[in-house]
Amino acid sequence: MKKDNELPPELYKVARQQGTEPAFTGKYWDNHEKGVYKCAVCGAELFSSDTKFDSGTGWPSFTEPANLENVVLKTDDSHGMSRTEVVCKNCGAHLGHLFDDGPADKGGKRYCINSVCLDLEKKQH
Repeated sequence: MKKDNELPPELYKVARQQGTEPAFTGKYWDNHEKGVYKCAVCGAELFSSDTKFDSGTGWPSFTEPANLENVVLKTDDSHGMSRTEVVCKNCGAHLGHLFDDGPADKGGKRYCINSVCLDLEKKQH
């Protein structure tokens, strides 16, 4: 696990200060490679490329976590709205938010996650 003083400024801002990267700028918003997305802070397995979909929002979106044990959902009432925050259970990194506007045939959930908080471990062919 990386220490806070070892985190790049953009990752620190999002993971530790609940920031958000600008839409359509992150390295994974339009990525279609297969693999497992891990927490960029601690390496915990978070999401599978098998559940990633194009939400049109500009952030990587997933229908469900790869391992429910590795994420925590918290109420986030900041910025004058009520949302559900997605946090890495292992290190407490803010990852993004959960919304109820995902694909209906996949459960209707959209985990909207900041690219900077993810590292893709590509699937070997």
